[in-house]
Amino acid sequence: MLETWVVMPTRLPLVLRRCHGCAAEHLRANGKFRVNANHKLIDVWLLALCTACGETAKLTVLERTHVRSVRPDLLDRLHANDLGLAAELLQDPLVRRRNRIALDWTDAWRLDTGKTAHPDRETIEVAVRFAARIPVRPVRLIAEGFGLPRAEVERLITDGKIVSAVRLTGKLSADFTFMLKP
Repeated sequence: MLETWVVMPTRLPLVLRRCHGCAAEHLRANGKFRVNANHKLIDVWLLALCTACGETAKLTVLERTHVRSVRPDLLDRLHANDLGLAAELLQDPLVRRRNRIALDWTDAWRLDTGKTAHPDRETIEVAVRFAARIPVRPVRLIAEGFGLPRAEVERLITDGKIVSAVRLTGKLSADFTFMLKP
């Protein structure tokens, strides 16, 4: 029996970067962009607010780029403050590296399992799909999906009752499959 679970974001993740105003550690991106054009050059920032003091920080998306080299549909999405574009840009490794930020996905995702019950006599193969690059521990996903404690899932892994082609320790953000044997 094959089941598919999906890890879905519920909101934008928090941005881990120190606030210049109050030295708090978290910023919240709200999906708003600032677009500034100077003759033929354009600068674009994603705006993020400090979770403590509310001061605005700018995360650089484009810097001194020729307007003609930016796709028109991208410009339209920037001017419309597209929340989906903000989510895409936060997950872009180049944007994260340029701004020296990391993402905090705590309480920003959910697992859709299709109401899986823990089977007693049946082997189940589960394909876990990620709707976004959300780093999550597979043990946590399996525990949440089957309604088991994490210690029980770790015991099942060491006993060989849960097997996978990928390592189930650490964090994953890419699709994987595992099998639960009776």
